[in-house]
Amino acid sequence: MQNENKSCPLTHVSSCLRDNVNHIQSSIGNSGDLIVKELLWMQKWPAAVFYIDGLINTQLLHDSVLRSFMRMEIHHVPEGAEPFDYLKDQVLIAGHSGTLDEMDALFNRMLSGGIIILLEGYAKSIWIDAVGWEDRNVSEPQSQTVVRGPMEGFTENLRTNTALVRKRIRDPRLWMETRQIGKVTHTNVAVMFIKGVADEGVIQELRERLDRIDIDGIMEGGYIEEEIQDATFTPFPTIYNSERPDAVAASLLEGKVAILVDGTPFVLLIPALFIQFFQSAEDYYQRADISTLLRMLRFLAFFIALLAPAFYIAISTFHQEMLPTNLLISLAAQREGVPFPAFVEAMLMEITYEILREAGVRIPKTVGQAVSIVGTLVIGQAAVDAGVVSAAMVIIVSITAISSYVIPENGLSIAVRIIRFALMMLAAAFGFLGILMGLMALLLHLTSLRSFGVSYMSPFGPYVQSDMKDTIFRLPWPWMTTRPNTNQVQNTIRQIHQKKRVGKKK
Repeated sequence: MQNENKSCPLTHVSSCLRDNVNHIQSSIGNSGDLIVKELLWMQKWPAAVFYIDGLINTQLLHDSVLRSFMRMEIHHVPEGAEPFDYLKDQVLIAGHSGTLDEMDALFNRMLSGGIIILLEGYAKSIWIDAVGWEDRNVSEPQSQTVVRGPMEGFTENLRTNTALVRKRIRDPRLWMETRQIGKVTHTNVAVMFIKGVADEGVIQELRERLDRIDIDGIMEGGYIEEEIQDATFTPFPTIYNSERPDAVAASLLEGKVAILVDGTPFVLLIPALFIQFFQSAEDYYQRADISTLLRMLRFLAFFIALLAPAFYIAISTFHQEMLPTNLLISLAAQREGVPFPAFVEAMLMEITYEILREAGVRIPKTVGQAVSIVGTLVIGQAAVDAGVVSAAMVIIVSITAISSYVIPENGLSIAVRIIRFALMMLAAAFGFLGILMGLMALLLHLTSLRSFGVSYMSPFGPYVQSDMKDTIFRLPWPWMTTRPNTNQVQNTIRQIHQKKRVGKKK
């Protein structure tokens, strides 16, 4: 029978228990973590229990399955009742269970933390959801920290993440669609949106793009991001990601759609706008004037990180007359012993800093502080003393590096780092004219981008006046009565504006 089973693999559950046991064991390579318990139920019907060690809650196995089998040994199946149905509905105690008749579905359930029960004479199986693997506890987000606001972050468990979102949006209109992507990994992917608020066209387009994915495995949300993003070659991220449940819940309330991937704490949000990458969750927890000031600082840091080295190269190479005489003499004195032109000097410092940044990410935390001190102080000071670079260039690179960290979203920060090198080359070749040409090309590129049909530069281009209340300036909450129209929401009303009541003196 076993040889016959190997030559003709089962596609459906067989009514012969021995065929099913042999097929399951051989299909999984007789792996040591596959546990098979063969039992005799009611002293009449041979049965078998399958599960993967380490993926299930063993306490649930003992209470819901094994103890139920033992407790019913002294009883009999009522007359007229099917043993299989009686076992599933009356004997086994489980909150989430069902039946399966296909082998692929059986393996999927078992490898996802389920218990499989087979009964002799029945070409179907019972599955019980008993997920029990170790998960990371909910902790503070690592990449999007705030001074004021919730300190909860997503984890690698999909069900925990969906619960964190539902805890904040207690409304039945918060719908969730779950599917599995990956021919080998069968990764669970959940799509969450608020029915009646999110645009149906965006939701349908997302469904179609997800259904077109044909890949062996999904290890992280970045796989999904590259598969579904608009087909445009750009360094700018067109899909936003966050590990903060409060930020995702707020985006859902604005009509966006969230994509949660099992195995990663980062949730994808569509559609994404350029202005969204300058917004922090903390902006909405502080007063509007403070949030506006911080947001303007982020825009300033963005332009410093993008243009500072290019401006220094252009001024020191082509436009020295723009500098005050005293400053020009000071820079000339510093560069007197430097053997390289400003462009080469800037490239050396920028590449050195990028190497130090990458080393800081990969290096063990125990020695990270020591490397930071060596990289920033010792190497920088030694380079100036050796005459390899000027002190002014060290200052420019330092300001540029610090400014890049002010940008809240890492994806936009990486894009700025890439474009900065291109602007440095244009500045070295054409001066301010090259920088201007580069900025014009960059602006044209940004206005051409789309994120699921939505203009990337909206509400600036096309200009939407009603959405300008939450861009460079963040108006007070009583004034933000409508949701952003750029998200193509169905219901634009967010709140009803009420006039402020001024307390009268008694």
